Amino acid sequence: MKLLFTICARKGSKGLKNKNISNFLDYPICYYTLSAYQLFKDKYGFECELAVNTDSEELINQIKKTCINFKHIQRTDELAGDRVGKIDVIKDTYKKMNKEFDYIIDLDLTSPLRTVEDIKGVLDKLIENSNADASFSMTNSRRSPYFNQVCKNEKGFFEVVNNLGFTSRQQAPEIFDMNASIYAYRPNYLLDNNVKKLFDGKLTAYQMKDTAILDIDNPEDKEMMEIIARYFYKEYDEYNQIYNNIRYILKP
Repeated sequence: MKLLFTICARKGSKGLKNKNISNFLDYPICYYTLSAYQLFKDKYGFECELAVNTDSEELINQIKKTCINFKHIQRTDELAGDRVGKIDVIKDTYKKMNKEFDYIIDLDLTSPLRTVEDIKGVLDKLIENSNADASFSMTNSRRSPYFNQVCKNEKGFFEVVNNLGFTSRQQAPEIFDMNASIYAYRPNYLLDNNVKKLFDGKLTAYQMKDTAILDIDNPEDKEMMEIIARYFYKEYDEYNQIYNNIRYILKP
């Protein structure tokens, strides 16, 4: 099986300045994703290639300090804006590889808490469902638009987002949060010119451990994630192996 792994990260950030090249605990944040990729490759023995689509020379220089083989895809000006959908960047990356792959797996750079089994789980969900175009990672949601998520109505009062008369969370449909950590795509889906966003196709999903992922959009998010990370590295070997493996991917 041939797999293309993609990392897509533009330079700069409005929420947390230079978050894609920032340190997370003891290492640059990108090293956690690179470590997970290398462990996955070693464990399952698939034919894997890594492509990094970025306009950040600082990020490329960080990656070059590791032993990870990768291809740098220069982010174009058209794809460098903060309003550009990520799927367009992944499409661009795949096309510029000029090779055929069975699946494309995208790993978000600012989601350091994932396991090798999580990556395999997202891939397996797509493989198992032949009618699905893509799969993604998710966690249980702590809020529900049917019960305890609210919005302001036209009269200025607050009401439940989807008020269908449920009186308890248990009555409402089960809700999940997309955690923006792992995505897997079929190549023909990415090559379809009608596909502009993830949910243009048929999707399946893999459930990751709850609370393991936070979006790092500001300094407070990063501080909270580091606290959670220290706990997970201490309590769960499958997370700790990602952290411990970083020292082995660094160049002497």
